[in-house]
Amino acid sequence: MDAKGRILIVDDNATNVDILRRILRKRYELETAANGEECLAKIPDFKPQLVLLDIMMPGIDGYQTCRRIKSSALGRFVQVVLVSGKGSTAERLQGYEAQADDYVVKPFDHDEMLSKVRVHLRLAGAQRELAAAKEELEIYANDLERLVVQRTQQWAATQDMTVFALAQLTDSRDPETGGHLCRIRYYSQTLAEQLQHSGPYQTAIDGRFLNDLYRGSPLHDIGKVAVPDAILRKPGKLTPEEFDAIKLHVRVGGDTLENARNYVGRGTFMDMAADIARYHHERYDGSGYSAGLRGQEIPLAARIVALADVYDALTSPRIYKPAYEPERARQIILDESGTRFDPAIVEAFSACFEKFRAGAQDEDAWAQASVQAAAVEAEPAGYF
Repeated sequence: MDAKGRILIVDDNATNVDILRRILRKRYELETAANGEECLAKIPDFKPQLVLLDIMMPGIDGYQTCRRIKSSALGRFVQVVLVSGKGSTAERLQGYEAQADDYVVKPFDHDEMLSKVRVHLRLAGAQRELAAAKEELEIYANDLERLVVQRTQQWAATQDMTVFALAQLTDSRDPETGGHLCRIRYYSQTLAEQLQHSGPYQTAIDGRFLNDLYRGSPLHDIGKVAVPDAILRKPGKLTPEEFDAIKLHVRVGGDTLENARNYVGRGTFMDMAADIARYHHERYDGSGYSAGLRGQEIPLAARIVALADVYDALTSPRIYKPAYEPERARQIILDESGTRFDPAIVEAFSACFEKFRAGAQDEDAWAQASVQAAAVEAEPAGYF
């Protein structure tokens, strides 16, 4: 029966209902209603594809009934044809304004009525098929979106793992300060998130900045591959010549990452990574190395990593010194605000210091979603 279509005849005149029943009963499943209220009550259970609706009825008229049908949950799947003894242009327009799909004037030709019924049932069927296809398409699109997100996340995780492993190749030369790369990442992110919410750099730090910083900060000392082990691991004070050799690591690191960036193209996290590697030993007062930049000339990401790097160097045991207590390290950094460090970043550090202290030994905090660092950086004779 469902394949033939379901039709709801709505008319308070039994003769009119009988005429329509005789025309349609052999071909379609029929239901009747004597007024608008009864029509609306039967639609949810009967679920007609077509409603043949008289206009002049007791209670709510056909126009209002049509509007309520069309505004219901099933309305988009129901064709409504108004059947009326009045056929003026104004009355027809009123019917279409009530969202009727067609208008038939009584008395009607039986063959014409059958043709209209067939057309509107085909339209109703097409609407249902279209809705089903749209639903399937939405499911497919959602599945595809999830797959794209999953593949993108897998690609990003693989890239992060590769970058992190590359950074570890440098740090594996000194296994003394385990966790350095992850802590640098954690401290840098913590500072950047604080700066995003307060201070002068709020507009400069967005999601892209945080993501690039997260991925690029572990590469800050990759240039130390060019520093001889005898210098890198020296327990005593460095000679001026040895210190000059150490200084070369920022140039080597910056050049290496810039070459990599030029290969993959600009617009990736490698832009920031190259800046961090080259400029994270610049000082806010211009006395750092190797370009002698000062203040805002130093890229913001490099200024952030500079403080994170020094804090970790101070609070980690090295072959030339024991680990300092967090409070002592904090005071050293505060004392160097405006000289070594950007005062705004020092202020942010002071505001989030408890996160630094709490996260120092918390692998869940500083190794989130990243490869665990197995070995870390050595900094001979001072936190230069």
